[in-house]
Amino acid sequence: MQLRRVVVTGIGIVSPLGRNRESTWSRIQEGRSGISKIQGFDASECAAQIAGEIRDFDPTLPLPTPLFPHGPQGAQITRAVSPKEFKRTSRFICLSLCAACEAYADSGLDSVRDKLPAHRIGCNIGVGMGSLADIESNYDDYKAKGFRRISPFFIPQVIANLAAGQTSILLNTQGTNYASVSACASSAHSIGESYRAIQRGEADVFVAGGAESVITPLGIGGFAAMRALSTRNDYPEGASRPWDKDRDGFIMGEGATTLILEEYSFAKKRGAKIYAEIKGYGPSSDAHHITSPLEDGSGGFRAMQLALDESGLRADQIDYVNAHGTSTPAGDIQEARAISRLLSGNKSLHVSSTKSMTGHLIGAAGAIEAAFSILAMRDSVVPPTINLKNLDPEAAETGLNFTPNQAVKKQVRAVLSNSFGFGGTNVSLLFTRGSDIN
Repeated sequence: MQLRRVVVTGIGIVSPLGRNRESTWSRIQEGRSGISKIQGFDASECAAQIAGEIRDFDPTLPLPTPLFPHGPQGAQITRAVSPKEFKRTSRFICLSLCAACEAYADSGLDSVRDKLPAHRIGCNIGVGMGSLADIESNYDDYKAKGFRRISPFFIPQVIANLAAGQTSILLNTQGTNYASVSACASSAHSIGESYRAIQRGEADVFVAGGAESVITPLGIGGFAAMRALSTRNDYPEGASRPWDKDRDGFIMGEGATTLILEEYSFAKKRGAKIYAEIKGYGPSSDAHHITSPLEDGSGGFRAMQLALDESGLRADQIDYVNAHGTSTPAGDIQEARAISRLLSGNKSLHVSSTKSMTGHLIGAAGAIEAAFSILAMRDSVVPPTINLKNLDPEAAETGLNFTPNQAVKKQVRAVLSNSFGFGGTNVSLLFTRGSDIN
């Protein structure tokens, strides 16, 4: 069977740095931090008191342009979430719906929906943890007033696949509908598996991405109890510092990102704007430890090698790696060693971690970082790793350029985007520049 080519035609982002794609991306290029003191709850008794929160988020605002003028029952979509549904829809789902609406509008698919059967469109939104906030609030109600106070909407609010389910309903996608759940690699798996489905001819279009919102007492408290989070509470914007010798843990973020993936000939025939082509997808497993990566980084190395091999590109053709780069003492070094081992002969390579600005979006991390990788190619710019003041000597030994503190203007034609998660799961995605497609 000849595999089909897959391209990216739409991008939607909601993040701690902005409510849409371009506002987020402009701040990433500027090296702005979205990390601050937690305001959503009182974290003063917790060791970690900072996060990348999305403030003043309102998914009920009217969309810039209504969608689906010829959609189900002729109904238009004028908002991602109606005021009525907002009261019973979890935050991570609302974030997903907003990102999906932006990506779908960006793709221009509305103009050809009459030529695209709904059953040829799939949806896969990766989520790591679901809605901890609704678990917490419903448990409090149960403990205070018993079973009758548990909300009838509780289960649809918390289960991870309802971001994909609600997105599928909103956009009338009747093909494959599921959620990849693999911790911090969830949305990278979502993109990779959606890519595979289109390659094999199981769909022509996929709405793929990720969503997460677990900045809650249990979410922050749980990771803090593991000593995984930074406790640099007096300097939030400087707390996420991948590869810096003074790093002390990651910072939680929240948000959602959606990519519209299409079979290449369909996108070309309809005259779609093509951001990028997906050329490689590398999934692997460390099979080592539930939270710690292999010391030699070989699991991540194999993921990158698989993606590179599938792409047919040489190591010296990769211009940029958007690293997993969480700002943890061990993980950063293992990944740096793996990148260096694979791409050691590439003297012009740039590496950076955009988590230094957004924090770690857990299940949504892979999707937002894939989007940043694609936008880096579009605008010929490598985003920086901010707060990298004192490079860890072990990172320095790799010889990699971690793009410290300022974006770099350069031609970017091919990128790797890495996502690694608890349980030893690894994903690497390889994209090439849309303007180079023929």
